[in-house]
Amino acid sequence: MAAIPALRESAFATAHRVGALVAALVLLVALVLLVGESPLAVFGALLNGAFGTWDQVGRVVNTLTVLLLCSAGLVFTFNAGLYNLGVEGQVTVGAIATTFVLRLVGEMLPGPLAITLSLVAGALGGVSWGLVAGALKVYGRVSEIFAGLGLNFIAQGAAIYLVFGPWKRPGVASTSGTEPFGEHLWLGTFGRTEATPVGVALALIGLLFTILIMQRTYFGLRLRAVGHNPRAADILGVSSARHLLSAFALCGVFAGVAGALQVVGNYHRLTPTISGGLGFLGLLVVMLAGFNALFVLPIAFFFSALNVGSLQLPLVLQRVDSSLSGVIQGVLVLAALMGRGLAQRRAGGSA
Repeated sequence: MAAIPALRESAFATAHRVGALVAALVLLVALVLLVGESPLAVFGALLNGAFGTWDQVGRVVNTLTVLLLCSAGLVFTFNAGLYNLGVEGQVTVGAIATTFVLRLVGEMLPGPLAITLSLVAGALGGVSWGLVAGALKVYGRVSEIFAGLGLNFIAQGAAIYLVFGPWKRPGVASTSGTEPFGEHLWLGTFGRTEATPVGVALALIGLLFTILIMQRTYFGLRLRAVGHNPRAADILGVSSARHLLSAFALCGVFAGVAGALQVVGNYHRLTPTISGGLGFLGLLVVMLAGFNALFVLPIAFFFSALNVGSLQLPLVLQRVDSSLSGVIQGVLVLAALMGRGLAQRRAGGSA
């Protein structure tokens, strides 16, 4: 008989979440109508902008690889009860470390070996920056939100300094970044698109690893326990400090590899804004997924298509700007959080 109330609560929680998303879609349709455009025309423009040509499909996939890695890493920190806003800095430091290795050994070693070493360097750069945020949180009692934002500024400042200082292009410093690396240091792509098989493989392996760890291991169970109640976890013998640092480290590894892929697979150089905001977008993906890695792939794919497709909006529809994609993402995430909050409130009231 106990299963019946639980099933009923689950149905109510689902109803709240679905209802919130429906309300979000209604609001978005109203906003589009308010600016004098047809929702169907906006949807068609987004779809054509994301999948109209193979080149656009490649951009969607290229964005998806970086977004998947950031989102998969953030699953660990979110489940540990951490809002790791420092993921952008971890991506940037990973890119800086990758660039450093390629500048150091790129011309001395075969391309595949140099790229492999640069990916490892990116992972190490990301994990080191993640552990700095973790140490500030665990040992310095500094909120991971403020620590992460501060470290983001430092990482971006370092990238700007390197691009306009020691690593500037010969004779000129440009916001476009450092001098591009030789093509032997570029990852191979699918045909003439921007999508890289290595990037896709790393992103899917990273996501699968996250799913297995969170769903099938004691570590994932303990991480969730720490996220729910660190003091209770400590009393039960689960070290909250160790698990929090582990979550930061895992997220840093994934973000660092994402930064490395931005260098060797996308821009082929270091740029001042190498992360492209995809770390912050990963935060929205994981929140919309309810911190569950199983739902990360479809949501990340939707957001990637939305980002690429929105670039065509001002070209096709005069009264709609590409910033509409950010509005859509924000409204959907707020709706998902609202639905989750209503479901938790009802569950609390019933208890």
